[in-house]
Amino acid sequence: MKSHVGMEQKVCPVCGQAFDTGTILLDKRLRNSLERKTVTGWDLCPKHAKLWQKGYIALVACDPEKSTFTGNAIKPGDAYRTGAIAHVRKAVAREIFNVEMTGPVAFVEPAVVDMLEEMQEENSGD
Repeated sequence: MKSHVGMEQKVCPVCGQAFDTGTILLDKRLRNSLERKTVTGWDLCPKHAKLWQKGYIALVACDPEKSTFTGNAIKPGDAYRTGAIAHVRKAVAREIFNVEMTGPVAFVEPAVVDMLEEMQEENSGD
C-alpha cells in the first residue's frame, strides 16, 4: 500500500542488502507515491561503512559472464555477486593490483578473492 510518507532505505553495494537510513520521505504533493520502505539508491551499510572508515576496500566477487559491463566497469546494479567478499587495506590493494583504488568497493572476478584467501592461509601458517 502506498502513502505520501515512507522510510528511506539504501542498498549496500558490497553485500547487496537494503537497510534503513533513518530518514523519513515525504511526497510534497501529498500523493500516495511512496512504499512504506522506499529504496532511493546505493550506500554502504553500517558494517561496511565502518570497514571503509578503518581503511579497508571491499573486493566483491562477481561472475563476469552474468554481470553487465559499462566499458571496463560494472555498476552496482549490474554486478552478479557470487557472495564472496574480501576486505583489504587500501595500501595493500595498491601493492597487489598496482592501481590506486579510491572507492570503498571494487568488483572483481572470483579468482581474485580465491587468491587472496590462499595468500592469507599461507601467511597465517607461519
